[in-house]
Amino acid sequence: MNKSSIPVAILALAFGTSALADEFAPQIDRLAKELEPKVIEWRRDIHQHPELSNREVRTGKLVAEHLQKLGIEVRADVARNGVVGVLKGGKPGPVVALRADMDALPVVEQTDVPFASKVKGEYEGKEVGVMHACGHDTHVAMLMGVAEMFARMKADLPGTVKFVFQPAEEGPPQGEEGGAALMIKQGALEDPKPDAIFGLHVAAMLPTGKVWSRGGPIMAAADILRIKVKGRQTHGSAPWGGVDPIVSASQIVMGLQTIVSRQVNLTKEAAVVTIGSIHGGNRFNIIPDEVEMVGTVRTLDEGMREDIHRRIKQTAEMIAQSGGATAEVSIEKPYAVTVNNEALTTQMLPTVQRVAGAANVAPGPKLTGAEDFSFYLQKVPGVFYFIGITPPGSDMSKVALNHSPHFYVDEAGLQLGVRLLANLTVDFMQASSR
Repeated sequence: MNKSSIPVAILALAFGTSALADEFAPQIDRLAKELEPKVIEWRRDIHQHPELSNREVRTGKLVAEHLQKLGIEVRADVARNGVVGVLKGGKPGPVVALRADMDALPVVEQTDVPFASKVKGEYEGKEVGVMHACGHDTHVAMLMGVAEMFARMKADLPGTVKFVFQPAEEGPPQGEEGGAALMIKQGALEDPKPDAIFGLHVAAMLPTGKVWSRGGPIMAAADILRIKVKGRQTHGSAPWGGVDPIVSASQIVMGLQTIVSRQVNLTKEAAVVTIGSIHGGNRFNIIPDEVEMVGTVRTLDEGMREDIHRRIKQTAEMIAQSGGATAEVSIEKPYAVTVNNEALTTQMLPTVQRVAGAANVAPGPKLTGAEDFSFYLQKVPGVFYFIGITPPGSDMSKVALNHSPHFYVDEAGLQLGVRLLANLTVDFMQASSR
């Protein structure tokens, strides 16, 4: 199905939601409940054995072996450790892709769960703790559950399901390719090409049972900003004998803040420019030759993104020049804006409301966090969802958010994720085949 046919599918789903639910929903609910202990077991195993980006060897092997045992066509070692599985249903229909990310973070786990990670790894040349502090272990386990469910339902499925288990969503190590961009480059969206793609992310900011999404931009592009300010070294007691790059760097930091606050139209979309690291010099009485700064740029609109990049370069170079220094600006673009297909988001809303309960579904806020699911959405119509994994009744102001060493998953929320991905898939298939 191409983009132009989506409105037709919307009408089909709007008038046929009950019929679609009656055919598959009870079976999905039954199998999701039956598979729940397995999903939890997989999640705990993966959580106890986390692997950093582009190092997901054990996880990839676990996934590939699971899919192969189910009789699913498997392509392994995509984008290093990624796995793509293809399950052709017993009836003709569209191709739906489902994605789960597999990598963990360089975080020392500080939870008291019995399956807490004790793993150590290497990150940027340093030994670090490794933890699934963002919930990717749950994503893998849920999609493994959906794969087993659909393998059992294969004869009745009106279409093909493509399971995309992706490495390095958090970003590959410096100097390496990885993540969604490399998956796409190596053919993860080809043979067959999906008509739609769905993904989800567990979110500590949401109580268990809640689902968030929205059409259009939902997560920001995340760019890595590097600025090298070059001056001329001299004695700290005689700054006139050189060019002070520390003063110029300080002025640049302040100048960058005026880009968002004074130069771009924030009524269109939010934006953030942050300098997170600044290094220069090594002694109290020496003005150094150079200062290096690293930061991030977050935008929710591609036009604003390019405009802000241009203004950053101009601001840094001109401020440095005014003090006799120079500024070299480079900006990497590892994450694009995550833009949900608006028509498809509307089309699938009745499914989401049916699965989670209408009272538990809401249009979420736009987030300045980033996701490389964005690259799939540039190629295929799709929707990205957030599901809650914090026990109901928790004080949400004190909850440890994703990426925290105290990040905690209420495993009661995993069954909803399995049911959601499965129902989205079959409802889209049936609506598209009508």
